[in-house]
Amino acid sequence: MRKYILSISLLLLLSQLGMAQKGGESTYSFLGLTNSARVSALGGEVVSLMDDDINLVFHNPALLSPGMHNHLNFNYVDYFAGVNYGYASYGYSKENIGNFAAGMHYVDYGTFDRTDELGQNLGTFRASEYALNLVYSRSIIDTFLIAGINLKPIYSSFEQYNSFGMAMDVGIAYNNPNTRTTIGLVSKNMGMQITSYTGIREKLPFEIQAGITQGLAHAPFRFNLTYQHLERWDLTYTKTGDNEFNSTGNEVEKSGFDVFGDKLMRHLVFGVEFLLGDNFHIDLGYNYKRRQEMKVNAKPGMVGFSAGFGFRISKFHFAFGRASYHLVGGTNHFSLTTNLSEFYKKQP
Repeated sequence: MRKYILSISLLLLLSQLGMAQKGGESTYSFLGLTNSARVSALGGEVVSLMDDDINLVFHNPALLSPGMHNHLNFNYVDYFAGVNYGYASYGYSKENIGNFAAGMHYVDYGTFDRTDELGQNLGTFRASEYALNLVYSRSIIDTFLIAGINLKPIYSSFEQYNSFGMAMDVGIAYNNPNTRTTIGLVSKNMGMQITSYTGIREKLPFEIQAGITQGLAHAPFRFNLTYQHLERWDLTYTKTGDNEFNSTGNEVEKSGFDVFGDKLMRHLVFGVEFLLGDNFHIDLGYNYKRRQEMKVNAKPGMVGFSAGFGFRISKFHFAFGRASYHLVGGTNHFSLTTNLSEFYKKQP
């Protein structure tokens, strides 16, 4: 038991060697895209929700459990500007050995025109990125504490520019069914770019996340709170038009409390599930950081908010999620999950 605790502790400590990056300062940014419709509806980040949904493993490998044995899932996301991406995975569990899963995360940026410096058409080319997910988890202290690891070989291709990299996620999850509480911690995208596009290696989008999920004993609600980017405190990103001015034209200075509150809230992602039995759920989420970075001050609308639902029909579980990123629209997420074991159950 001690060796498992020591191994996970060392891997988590290694994550402190990762350098914090803001948006645009690292490569393979597609690794941070949300695939699952359910997670998208809950704000886009969930690392502590423990049940039999294999989609959750993408966000924290420690959430891979024996209940996902023989589960298969497909995700498709209708993104912006004709970009499409998705994720498919399969889970397998072996008693006394652990839990395994394999998945493929892809992004298809579409077809582009190739032209020379004079604008002459030279044909077309495609751009895409892929990451293979190889996941393993097992309990390290009875059944309450679970550790998991996700190895991710990465391939990226943009016309004649190609790159290969290797990343790793390491996570732990504490699940106490008696109190309906789950706590998760994960270090994401530790690794390096092995071959670069132009000969200059870039950093990976390293991040540490923590979260807590709490269910209620006598009400059909489950609450999620995720703290993103533990490795960096200041996530503020100032864009044109963010400054406020008074009637005399002078810029309004924010108080120290307002500045602190804004920086804290940018780390927090909120989600709530309304559970109507085992076959239907409604999900709502709020991402403050997304709202502050993407809203138009004159008309913020529902930017940063998300919603979705899921239901089970026969042997299949369907889910839909929509996240609002800007006034021009949002993203649509579709998920399909099934337990292959149910297709060959012996009839009584």
